[in-house]
Amino acid sequence: MSDALTLRPANTADWPAMWTIFHAVIAGGDSYVFAPSTSENDASAYWFGPGIVSWVALEGERVVGMYKLVANQRDLGNHVANASFMVDPTVHGRGVGVTLGKHCLVEAKRAGFAAMQFNFVVASNHGAVKLWQKLGFTIVGTLPRAFRHATLGLVDAYVMYRFLDDIAD
Repeated sequence: MSDALTLRPANTADWPAMWTIFHAVIAGGDSYVFAPSTSENDASAYWFGPGIVSWVALEGERVVGMYKLVANQRDLGNHVANASFMVDPTVHGRGVGVTLGKHCLVEAKRAGFAAMQFNFVVASNHGAVKLWQKLGFTIVGTLPRAFRHATLGLVDAYVMYRFLDDIAD
C-alpha cells in the first residue's frame, strides 16, 4: 500500500478525517498521552497551532495517516526536530507509518534540523519502538513508569534520538 500513498501538507479541509484518526488512536489509552476525552478543539490546536507543519498521507482521496513536524525546543535548542505520528488503525501493518517516518526525516532535514528527538515513546507500543529503531532512532533514555497505560498500568516511556546527517534532502 505505501507505494499508492500521496503525502502533502495538511489543510483545514483535512481536519474531519484527521480528527477521526486522532480519536481512534487515543481511544485505547495505550499509546499517546492524550486522554480519550480530549476535545476536538484541543486536538485541532495540536495539529494546526502556530509554528506547526502537519502532513497527511492519502490513499486515493482518503486520509490514512498524518504527522506534525516542529522544533523540539525553542531558541538554542531549535536545531533538533520533534514529530508526532498517527495512522488510521484500519491500515496498520501496511507501510503507512514507514512512509510517513521516512518522509518526515527528509522534511526535517530540508527544514534545516540537525537531529530529531521523540520525547515520549510508550515502551509497550512495540510497533512504534520497532519502527523508529528501523528508521535509525536510538533509545537514549528511559522514563520509568511515566505513562498510565489503560490496561497495563504504569509503563516506561522512551526518549529516542537520531541525527539527520545521512538523510538526503
